[in-house]
Amino acid sequence: MIRILCISGPNLGLLGTREPDIYGRETLADIHKRIKKRASELGVTVDTKQSDVEGEIVKWIGAAPKRYAGLLLNAAAYTHTSLAIFDALKATALPCVEVHLSNPEAREAYRHESKIAGACVGKVSGFRANSYVLALEGLVAHLQK
Repeated sequence: MIRILCISGPNLGLLGTREPDIYGRETLADIHKRIKKRASELGVTVDTKQSDVEGEIVKWIGAAPKRYAGLLLNAAAYTHTSLAIFDALKATALPCVEVHLSNPEAREAYRHESKIAGACVGKVSGFRANSYVLALEGLVAHLQK
């Protein structure tokens, strides 16, 4: 069975109350339930993790090839700053889909550049909680071809 790791970065544990006009009212726990339900329908499994700590995210990515076929990654603010996460993605060479609840390119200029995009097979953004589900569907299709 295909196993996927979904990693969410800093401040995503605050979803539901954090700027709901941008990110919606669903909590990260709600999103994780939706991802796992859709994964079951697709015949895959998803494990979910969240951390505000860049080093922890890097460690999870580095350990992922031992257990997972691919990654969903919402690196949040680290998307725009983290060469460490980019390097970890490149080192593992696992297929990864970059995920964002909002559309970074439609927001502040400093959010327009993704440091991790070059290490990802695709990106889904702007659909709030649905971004995670759409990213899962895309990754599964990529892994099954």
